[in-house]
Amino acid sequence: MIETPSLAEFYHQQLFADCVPFWFPRAVDEIHGGFLHCFDLDGSLVDDDKSVWAQGRISWMLLTIYQDHERRPEWLTWAESGLKFLTEKCVDFSDGRMFFQVLRDGTPLRKRRYAYSESFAAIAFAAHAAATGSEDSATKARHWFKKFTEWNFLPNNAPPKFTGARPLEALGPRMITLVTAQELELRLGKSADLTHWIDRCIHEIRTLFVKPDLQVVMENVAPDGSISDHFDGRTLNPGHAIEGSWFILEEARRRGGDPDLISLGCNMLDWMWQRGWDEEYGGLFYFRDVYHKPVQEYWQNMKFWWPHDEALIATLLAYSLTRNEKYLSWHQQLREWSFQHFADPLHGEWYGYLDRTGAVSSTLKGSLWKSFFHHPRAMDLCYRMAKDLDI
Repeated sequence: MIETPSLAEFYHQQLFADCVPFWFPRAVDEIHGGFLHCFDLDGSLVDDDKSVWAQGRISWMLLTIYQDHERRPEWLTWAESGLKFLTEKCVDFSDGRMFFQVLRDGTPLRKRRYAYSESFAAIAFAAHAAATGSEDSATKARHWFKKFTEWNFLPNNAPPKFTGARPLEALGPRMITLVTAQELELRLGKSADLTHWIDRCIHEIRTLFVKPDLQVVMENVAPDGSISDHFDGRTLNPGHAIEGSWFILEEARRRGGDPDLISLGCNMLDWMWQRGWDEEYGGLFYFRDVYHKPVQEYWQNMKFWWPHDEALIATLLAYSLTRNEKYLSWHQQLREWSFQHFADPLHGEWYGYLDRTGAVSSTLKGSLWKSFFHHPRAMDLCYRMAKDLDI
């Protein structure tokens, strides 16, 4: 008789027997340093350009499993190669910011108006500081976090996406500031500055983007929090808001089960699950409209990998904090659907993009957007939560 693995065993196996072997060592660039990450279903290289996001994200993920699971020397060596590539090849010294996309050898190719490369560099250097005791890495982590927050929150710093005729505030910078500050707090220790950013971002998410009357979490709002009744103002991203819900639930956990934050995080999860789950085909829609009007983005009904990874974390974390069986049921429903459709039993890892029915839309396993980050993070966190829950 074949024994069914526990939930914890399942996630541990997915991380270390399925996900990690797909990426390593093939992702390591032995010639120029850093990481390659644009792979087809079988791991063959599709493009050798490098996302700067990915250099920080992959380094962070390697250092996380290095610290929390097993101190394999190669994981540290590979992560340090990513950090060296970030420092030497990915910084635009004209303004101190980072590029978004570079050639394989680090030649700058593209820079974007937003500063998320900096946030992922911050968590990578913080993880390295914790793993090695490097004060230089701790200093770099704080530096890149400061750069990120200054770019996103100081007036007239980041160039506006649109003219000033219709100003909008975005959920993304608040979410990423929150989770970056949490990671720095975990790896470098608590500080007044990090607490300030955590509290500020939760307050702004609650007061600007969470709409109890409509039971939604907005992606973009007017500066006063009102809804801009246009395509960009009405568009919801259920998976993104669900990711934000687990950041808040994680803060609730760190604060000893803060009931106010549990309520906020669970409301965000509940509302956006109802908005996002496809009752006909299963899986999470990518975009919806707050007023149920048509969405202009043509990929609005596709199923992307990362919202499903984030929802796996959110549902299991909500269950661990509340013991509400609804969340465990959602988690199992989501897990079954996701591994039935995204997983590739032959070559490992997840496909990134499915159509509405769950059929594979692209065979890519890695791209400028998808790398060794969302999926292994979800497998790691779900393993740890399931282990703590003894399920």
